[in-house]
Amino acid sequence: MKTDLNGPVLAKETAYLNDSLFQGSSLLIGNRIPRDFFEVEGSGESDVTIHAGSFHLALQNAGIERYNIMTYSSILPGIARKVPPPRQGMHGAVLESILSVSHAASGETATAGLIYAWLYDRVTGKRYGGLVCEHNGSYPVEELYQKLQNSLRELYEEGFARQYELRDPTILWKSFVPSKRYGTALVGLCFSSYVYPLIRTP
Repeated sequence: MKTDLNGPVLAKETAYLNDSLFQGSSLLIGNRIPRDFFEVEGSGESDVTIHAGSFHLALQNAGIERYNIMTYSSILPGIARKVPPPRQGMHGAVLESILSVSHAASGETATAGLIYAWLYDRVTGKRYGGLVCEHNGSYPVEELYQKLQNSLRELYEEGFARQYELRDPTILWKSFVPSKRYGTALVGLCFSSYVYPLIRTP
């Protein structure tokens, strides 16, 4: 079902709000662009549960348990750059990331991995952006590598190969067999700074 939000009364109110927003010191900014990112990997196990157990302990092992984690889909901007992990984040701060997470029961294998690579314009040589692919499951690392490479190749060939070259692939992985009831392995790219395009000033 679709509701019409363009009626005359609502349109009038929206116009008033739009005008009032730019009075004083308001700014109009575009979609923020992630810039700095750091790599993480971790594992954890628990006899209690997954989310507040093995998953949290895997975040702790990766050094990001103090954050509230949000996840992205798998695109890197051209300005993105790898940096060292921060020493310690603000407790409760939001950390946005691209994560691969694998959960497993005791005695099973938890394997998580991701691959990222960069697109370069075939004419100018300028870096355009990056692609990221994630996989997780209960399989050996060799199989993980193959799945990651196949996924990256498919994304590249289906949407970017004509205009861009794909270079500098990097693979992150974590695999282990938990001895406790629940186990979690994870790897990820976590963003620590952003660029905000300024569209309009007061």
